[in-house]
Amino acid sequence: MKKYIQDNKERFYEELFSLLRIPSVSAKKEHKEDMRRCAERLAVLLMEAGADEAEVYPSDGNPVVFARKTVDPGLSTVLVYGHYDVQPPEPLEKWDTDPFEPVIKKDPTGREAIYARGANDDKGQLFMHIKAFEYLVRTGKLRHNVKFIFEGEEEIGSPSLPQWVREHRSLLKSDVILVSDTTMISEKVPSINCGMRGMAYLEVTLTGPDKDLHSGHYGGTVANPIQTLCDIISGLIDKDGRVTIPGFYDDVVELSRKDRAQLARAPFEMKEFMDSVGVKALRGEKGYKPLERIGIRPCLDVCGIWGGYTGEGAKTVLPSVAHAKISMRLVPDQDSAKITRLFKKHLEKIAPKYCRIEVKPCEGGEGFLIPISSPAFQAASKAMEEVYGIQPVPSRGGGSIAVLAQMQKILHVDPLLMGFGLERDTIHSPNESYLLKQFFAGMECIEKFYEYYD
Repeated sequence: MKKYIQDNKERFYEELFSLLRIPSVSAKKEHKEDMRRCAERLAVLLMEAGADEAEVYPSDGNPVVFARKTVDPGLSTVLVYGHYDVQPPEPLEKWDTDPFEPVIKKDPTGREAIYARGANDDKGQLFMHIKAFEYLVRTGKLRHNVKFIFEGEEEIGSPSLPQWVREHRSLLKSDVILVSDTTMISEKVPSINCGMRGMAYLEVTLTGPDKDLHSGHYGGTVANPIQTLCDIISGLIDKDGRVTIPGFYDDVVELSRKDRAQLARAPFEMKEFMDSVGVKALRGEKGYKPLERIGIRPCLDVCGIWGGYTGEGAKTVLPSVAHAKISMRLVPDQDSAKITRLFKKHLEKIAPKYCRIEVKPCEGGEGFLIPISSPAFQAASKAMEEVYGIQPVPSRGGGSIAVLAQMQKILHVDPLLMGFGLERDTIHSPNESYLLKQFFAGMECIEKFYEYYD
């Protein structure tokens, strides 16, 4: 594979660049035609790589690309998931180069990287799968059936894909869902993400008086909705960092000492972590280390709060309404719909009589987990150890890719996140990039995954 990359890398660049030049921004309606163009380009690349068929399917939203190669119906099947939509590039003035005109240049450390929107997330990473597949087909080494599903709505929450998956369940029958849409700890300490958290996201509106009031005439007598909302929110987490909603932890599974020891292999420098976000101390659930709080424990955070007068100068009003947006990151086995109901019930119960409270669900999805003893995880671990020269660390992601949990539930197949991005790639931000070293190492690891997966 290493020689194949060397012999074909210029072609690889141009093929990937043909994808990166398409502004497939799913968040903006004006890019609807670009979504179709990108899907069609992927179908062409998949056919050229050796797929038996590659089709662009309509969905309720953006097109879905599906391709497959059948070697032998009796062999195991790998389903590769990725997404071709990208985040909006704004603010454009923060980019050093055109976000949709990819370039290869050295980063501040002197290492070569591809710079473009989607270079890592996720066009660069899904492209690695196409090229590893191409190598296996052209050398006659492919001993698995392979299917590809690339969607165009991941960056906006994948609203259409679950229904498409349900309707094409038989088409997607497989033994593992292989995904490269995440980061690893570092290029020196590779990691395999064996799980991600789910999420329940809600908006709370608290109303007091039926209009804004003069703070001198009514202050101290009529309850202030902003202060009341702050009181309610402050009570949602206790002094030990635990969420106080009754039933919140009912379905949380405690990890064994063995599993916690495995996760503890990940290097973590407390001072470096605090310096990276500009804080002098950390706070969280008592009894758990920082990485455990991020990966294996649920949490509640206020993502936004507003109300009253916030313009220039003074306006002495007691506001009528206050709002807050709250996210709860959930671990596998917690159900986002159940947590949403518990949250709503709890807030309605504790809200004082001098206000009216409304809880509006905004977004929700489940977490997922794949056992580190599974054949897929073990194959990925062996592949990465061979390429990087060190056994990868199992990790649990603090973020959410809700559609993977939905696919797991619909297809009864576990996802495995074998990502090669790094934090330095600044995905979703200006100057997104992808180290060539990681780009090539990813192809090698994916090829070896197929070699070791049974």
